[in-house]
Amino acid sequence: MTDEGDRAAVARFRSRLDLPGIIDVHTHFMPDRVLRKVWAYFDSAGPLIGRPWPIAYRDDEHERLATLRGFGVRAFTSLVYPHKPDMAAWLNEWAADFAAHTPDCLHTATFYPEHHAASYVGAAVESGARIFKSHIQVGDYHPGDPLLTDVWGLLSEAGIPVLIHCGSGPAPGEFTGPEPISALLQRFPRLTLIIAHMGVPEYSEFLDLAQRYDNVYLDTTMSFTDFIEERNPFPRSEYSRLADLGDRILFGSDFPNIPYSYAHALEAVERLDLGVEWVRAVCHDNAARLFRLN
Repeated sequence: MTDEGDRAAVARFRSRLDLPGIIDVHTHFMPDRVLRKVWAYFDSAGPLIGRPWPIAYRDDEHERLATLRGFGVRAFTSLVYPHKPDMAAWLNEWAADFAAHTPDCLHTATFYPEHHAASYVGAAVESGARIFKSHIQVGDYHPGDPLLTDVWGLLSEAGIPVLIHCGSGPAPGEFTGPEPISALLQRFPRLTLIIAHMGVPEYSEFLDLAQRYDNVYLDTTMSFTDFIEERNPFPRSEYSRLADLGDRILFGSDFPNIPYSYAHALEAVERLDLGVEWVRAVCHDNAARLFRLN
């Protein structure tokens, strides 16, 4: 439950930066029974986590929406992702309905390597999806799986960003890491990717990809916070590259599944001390340009 101190801290952050609002590219709204299972996994400190992870915003959907709006978040996502076949199309139907009733949510969709993936991805594109989610770690699939070839081709041609969890944190998967993504971009160099969590812990390697490909972005989700810095600190030697790539870094929070306040996620970006204009671009302007938000 959000308290007044939390809201006040976010309000002060926005005031310092003269922000018209915050655009959060990494938030999770899901069917209730799916979200409850996600929360149960975090509660159990499952093998992909390995540490206590209390959910800071464990509220019903109406309250969570009110919380984001109370923070001044003007646009956000409903990142859904399957962990098995025959799940993605159903999640896409739910997300399309959610976006239709939630105008400040960017219509989100997802996919999984299966024979009919290109069909339901094409349908999601036709219905107005503006961002797709790929979770290499949870889905446990290689992004180069032949069953995804047509999917990547469709999304590359449509120019729709794919927010992809492909770094090896918080625990490595069989197909995580920069190498599979580098190979994917060699095949589809026009593909727009948003690397979740700054690619933790392979920060430098994913920054390399962003420097090589103009359509590769990174989101700040959980990065720079005390929670992540304790085990996977972002190297200070790379701060200059953060500055150089300031037009392709996007704010993400992982709301509601974070073990600290929303204000801390914002302040963690600010305390990098890369300048007001840089923080304003990260928290609003870059995403506004990418998603053509007025």
